[in-house]
Amino acid sequence: MPVAHRSTSPRISVVVPVYRVQGYLRACLDSILEQSYTNFEIVAVDDRSPDSCGQILDEYAARDDRVRPIHLEENQGIGKARDAGALKACGDYIFFLDSDDTIASGALAAIADRLDVTGDPDIVILNHVRTYWTNKVEASQAGEMLAAAGTDVFTALERPEYLNAFAVVWNRVYRREFYVGNEFTFTDGLYEDALMVYKTMLVAERIACLDHVCVEYRQRRQGNSMRTPGRKHFWIFEQYERLFAFLDERPHLDPVRPLLFERMAHHFLFTLGREDRIPSALRAEYFKLATTQYKRLKPKGFVKPEGDLRGVSLALQFDLLERGSYAAYAAVNFADLTRQRVASRLVKAKNRIGKQAYHRLYKLYLRRPIDPNLVVFSAYWNRGVACNPAAIYHKMKELVPHLKGVWVVRAGDEDKIPQGIDFVVARSPRYWEVMARAKYLINNVNFANEIIKRPGQIHLQTHHGTPLKQMGIDQQRFPAAAKNMSFHRMLERVDKWDYSLTSNLHSTEIWERVYPCAFEALEYGYPRNDVFFHSTAEDVARVRGELGLADGTTAILYAPTVRDYQKGFVPRLDLERFCRELGDNHVVLVRTHYFYEADPQLKDLQERGLIKDVSQYPVVEDLCLAADVLITDYSSIMFDYACLDRPIVSYVDDWEVYSKARGVYFDLLSGKPGETPGSTATDEDSLISVFRSGAWKGAKANELRAAFRKRFVQFDDGYAAERVVRRLFLGQDNTPAVLPLAERTPAPAPTAGGRIPAQSSGTKLIGA
Repeated sequence: MPVAHRSTSPRISVVVPVYRVQGYLRACLDSILEQSYTNFEIVAVDDRSPDSCGQILDEYAARDDRVRPIHLEENQGIGKARDAGALKACGDYIFFLDSDDTIASGALAAIADRLDVTGDPDIVILNHVRTYWTNKVEASQAGEMLAAAGTDVFTALERPEYLNAFAVVWNRVYRREFYVGNEFTFTDGLYEDALMVYKTMLVAERIACLDHVCVEYRQRRQGNSMRTPGRKHFWIFEQYERLFAFLDERPHLDPVRPLLFERMAHHFLFTLGREDRIPSALRAEYFKLATTQYKRLKPKGFVKPEGDLRGVSLALQFDLLERGSYAAYAAVNFADLTRQRVASRLVKAKNRIGKQAYHRLYKLYLRRPIDPNLVVFSAYWNRGVACNPAAIYHKMKELVPHLKGVWVVRAGDEDKIPQGIDFVVARSPRYWEVMARAKYLINNVNFANEIIKRPGQIHLQTHHGTPLKQMGIDQQRFPAAAKNMSFHRMLERVDKWDYSLTSNLHSTEIWERVYPCAFEALEYGYPRNDVFFHSTAEDVARVRGELGLADGTTAILYAPTVRDYQKGFVPRLDLERFCRELGDNHVVLVRTHYFYEADPQLKDLQERGLIKDVSQYPVVEDLCLAADVLITDYSSIMFDYACLDRPIVSYVDDWEVYSKARGVYFDLLSGKPGETPGSTATDEDSLISVFRSGAWKGAKANELRAAFRKRFVQFDDGYAAERVVRRLFLGQDNTPAVLPLAERTPAPAPTAGGRIPAQSSGTKLIGA
């Protein structure tokens, strides 16, 4: 992002209240900073957010002085955060934008143009769309009404129909002198938007409209405070109480009282019908309070509206509300909903349990008590004892030995389980028992769809890499990645997570956004990488000896990843030529992705005595310890290898194809600090040149690697497994504390590397 400079007098101040939105905040800020119109400032208010939001704001402020962060010392709520931002705003206009939403391309230019055309009105009402995680985009109902206004300027008394526009503050901009001069401030509690919208609209002397879509209103699957059920939604009564007190003091506004009363009653009924706001246990109480307020505030001669709400006549619902008959209201509004819910539960239950004998067995086990000492582990779709779950397992046996760990493996892979480790074969009778009764479920991917998460069970998702390629719901935009994938089923699996383990803030942010579910992030590091900080020179020498690597040779680990747009392993490098060019004092370790079966070309090289194909080598961390340098493309191994602070070379001959077919979160070839881990090559000649010239371990490569490590080796320090075990099994949070990067000592490199001669041949290949 280029550095931009704010003018002394911004036209628009975008006020962004920020709290627990680290997965969405960058998209919000980027949508503003990438606008073609540049005369603005962003006043971003960190409402004492407990996640990384404050750091993100400071990062953006360091790059662009139009970003002005404010860090509140105590959490005060969205209304007070907006107040703090409004008081610090310097622009002619205030644009309140929620931090999980974005603004559309060209929005600020369209707003600025409309301000000029309409002569700086007090308020401009903006158009918006709703965006969903499924990539669905839904137009607002106000579009035609906003377009009909054209460039007219009016008051709410002159055009009361504009009081029907969606009553939120983010779909309008306010002239700062009008807003501050009238001392508008937000009230406590939910539904503060409605009160602010109506009060400002009724006071404004000049209102204009803009039908250009300006705000992209994100419909979050989970995490939106408005969609969390509970008594906090009863604030709606207090907000409308304040509105009508405001009207009582201004008799000249009596002409709009019936309209605002209708809006109030409609809002009450809309909220009552939402299960994600008013749970069934609170409905009768809510209805009673709504009835009381309806009767007390009803204007004389009020005429009930036409139309319907959720398929039921509005006039009938208003009548039932006035009569105070909750039983009749419930019978009319919730009967069909109840039948649909029961039917849906029956279908889901049938799908979960099924008719097979093992499902009946599973159902029986589900009735037995949970075993508090039983822990189930799995990795890479039941491929064996590996990755983060393996490191957690071994640390658990050390620190909490009374717990019993059981691994899930695929049929036929039983012999891959080390001696002394208990395991069950997936879908065997005992498998259903341990899955039903284990207190803890630990995996680096998801368990099968049919596994039911019982109340009291704890599910830890460890993941198995840092995301460069797009993940989760972001894959919907890329056919190669989304092929045969049900994103609804995927999110149903993610709904079972209690904790998500991350090794850097980048991962935390991405997982939160692409898996919009209710898990808690554990920023503890990846346990599988602990070995990189505890291994000694003797350990490195031992692994190299086991691999047959002679002293003094430079070991190059070549680990390309899978391509979604290709079937099977397709070599992207002429290994014979590469090794011939580098010479005898280099050894190339080749590791194909575990998705691939044995490759015939590698087999041919092995049969010719050029390589030893050990693609099934069980411990990739050992290969990293043995290597002096890593060559990879888009594999997450680069983030793990960065822990060792050894050279990384990115060989990406298909960057354009891969980035478009799979999608990436940053440009590996950009050369920007924090994005490129070292030297890069896009063809064989340049790759060979990187090594022959020594660029792979030169000053520029070292600088890039240092920035890459600062961004991605944040929580990996050798104690990740211990932190997980203490939190999960012992209830101790973030113990021991993460060491600062400068205080960590990775395993020593095996050799400084030999001189690369001008020409030589005969390099030995070891496929690993």
